Amino acid sequence: GTVVVRLRLTNWLSKPENNISFTVFALLAGFSTYFSMYAFRKPLTASTYEDLAGWDSVIDFKILAITAQVFGYALSKFIGIKYVSEALKHQRALMIIALILVSELALIMFAVLPPKGKIIAVIFNGLPLGMIWGLVFSFMEGRRVSEVLGAGLCASFIVSSGVVKSIGVALIVYLAVPDVWMPAVTGALFLPVLFVSVYGLSLLPPPNTCDIKARSARLPMTKTDRQAFFKAYAGGLLALVLAYIIFTILRDVRDNFTPEIWASLGYEDMPSVFILSELPVAFFVLALLACFMLIKNNQQAVRIYHFVIAFGAGVVLASTLALMGGIIGPFVWMVLVGAGLYTAYVPFNCILFDRLLAVLGGKANAGFMIYVADAFGYLGSFTVLLVKNFAAPSLDWADFFIGFCLFSGVAGIMFALYASYYFHRNVTAVKPRVSRI
Repeated sequence: GTVVVRLRLTNWLSKPENNISFTVFALLAGFSTYFSMYAFRKPLTASTYEDLAGWDSVIDFKILAITAQVFGYALSKFIGIKYVSEALKHQRALMIIALILVSELALIMFAVLPPKGKIIAVIFNGLPLGMIWGLVFSFMEGRRVSEVLGAGLCASFIVSSGVVKSIGVALIVYLAVPDVWMPAVTGALFLPVLFVSVYGLSLLPPPNTCDIKARSARLPMTKTDRQAFFKAYAGGLLALVLAYIIFTILRDVRDNFTPEIWASLGYEDMPSVFILSELPVAFFVLALLACFMLIKNNQQAVRIYHFVIAFGAGVVLASTLALMGGIIGPFVWMVLVGAGLYTAYVPFNCILFDRLLAVLGGKANAGFMIYVADAFGYLGSFTVLLVKNFAAPSLDWADFFIGFCLFSGVAGIMFALYASYYFHRNVTAVKPRVSRI
């Protein structure tokens, strides 16, 4: 029956001679799962909702809706510190499906409820989605090919945001879908892809003996395990979390207010610009980070990742200064900022912490560290949205984004280099593990 077919496919994927097939299969399953998740989160930002009936507040509806969604997403990250780090393998696929369905139901409520009710619905849309990343990456971590799988997974959120927003705009422009229904319709279009993709994830075998030898075993963590781990490496982890907060804020501003930023730069009513500006970024970051699989010494890989993060922050800073000096134009600047930002941002989401655990060892998993960083990152993003909305509501989003690019570049370089110094000085007693592929 179905169970026998599942077991045969899982056993086939676990065989060493089928390593390439496993990598391709896992890459496609992870990419398409997280790509599909974005169809339930990002279409909300594709419309301006300027003519929303019944909204009489002085606060712009879209800004408040995005702030509410980020609040739900940030809260989800704090919840995920516990539940993602404790999740067992057989629970993860069902958890992903259940969380996505709750999110889609919230989008339907967004369409039918009055304006104030829509804001509540958006909170419940973001609340389940924040745990999807950790659950998906739990299938990928602790493997000799985690760099390739992680890079592919990260490429999904670089590309998917622009794609699903383009689909959302197309639904409104070409099919006359009402803007309040557009997010729910976009999500519904991706449900079949999501179900197939999550089923594919459920078929993946656990890391084998060679994977565990190269990258250490990844185990569920209790509250005591989480506290002990963070206390042992607090200095370096705090520096990484602070850097990640900055990059998350920058990414969220760029991502959530892309239509406003592009309009300020002279690219209004061009849906294709979302995709055209993100594809080069995705290919660059994917190729760069996948190459790190070739670095077999885990301590060396961790050091290089810190410098890559600093380099990405430097690209954000240098390209913004070049724009201000008239050396490059707006389109090139947005592509370069995206490349630098995601070069710095992506390692935090999987492969930096995966390699760091391979060096540190102990009872831990990457989901815990990812969710500590993510929780405070999205809390920072939520805070900035509040400050921007109430302290400087008239400030143009493009001007705000340019100013924050300058700050992010300088601060990101400083925190990344300090974290590199900390782990180099404080983890020298740990014998480096070598990944043999």
